Amino acid sequence: MAASNGAGVVVVFDFDKTIIDCDSDNWVVDALGATQRFDELLLHLPWNSAIDAMMGELHSQGKSIEEIAGSMRTAPLSPHVVAAIETAHDLGCELRILSDANTFFIDAVLAHHGLAGYFTEISTNPAHVDAAGRLRISPQHDFHHGSSHGCTLATCPPNMCKGKVMEGMLQELSKEAGMRRRRVVYLGDGRGDYCPTLKLAERDYMMPRKGYPVWDLIVADRRAVRSAVRGWADAEDLETVLLDIIHECAAAAKMEEDGGHQVVVPAECRSLPLASAPELAMAVLPKAVQAPN
Repeated sequence: MAASNGAGVVVVFDFDKTIIDCDSDNWVVDALGATQRFDELLLHLPWNSAIDAMMGELHSQGKSIEEIAGSMRTAPLSPHVVAAIETAHDLGCELRILSDANTFFIDAVLAHHGLAGYFTEISTNPAHVDAAGRLRISPQHDFHHGSSHGCTLATCPPNMCKGKVMEGMLQELSKEAGMRRRRVVYLGDGRGDYCPTLKLAERDYMMPRKGYPVWDLIVADRRAVRSAVRGWADAEDLETVLLDIIHECAAAAKMEEDGGHQVVVPAECRSLPLASAPELAMAVLPKAVQAPN
């Protein structure tokens, strides 16, 4: 049955420059005319702290919560991304978000586009409106009060290690009874998406956005990434590649059920060096092949 094709797949989306085609913090700041001040705050504050401080200053200037939410509702979200989310959900995939944005911005976009009900979990920086009507944005890992995530990878900001969140997610999925761990497909673009990429296993897929920081990090050391890697360039590409992977996962799961085989990517293919033409080498890297247990 078509609706069960993706039942063994968990699709995890980044938000900024993946679901929406912009950085949500910059989009709001630019829309409300505070770009220069935000740049000044970034000179002496970590990003997460700077956006919280910026929301405080905007509140002091009389900017309302509705104005902030309204600016997020105008953030660019392609119909191809909407179609990818809806189709993946209809095929039976579980959809989640893992993002260094914040709950307020993400919720505003998903609600505006009627997508909130498609996602079972959103892991991001907490946000709330306080009694004074001011938007407060907190770190996912509260490094201000000694709750550091402890990751030493330079690509992880102090407020959030997506790799730690992905580890917890994979551990949760591995405890599901009566089945092999579901395959994870992760989509992202930024430096912070590299750490969770390193947590993925051979049965998983990473979809890095071509030409963005996580793509460059993967190209620089393809051997460090155990999962299959399928790049995408724009929203139309995202839709096509993601749905191809879901159907490939469904075929692999059927093969495992019918013949006791598992689909893996040979080590020699996963470790191909990518030097001279990464765009060509990574467009589809690599296709899974059948190998007996």
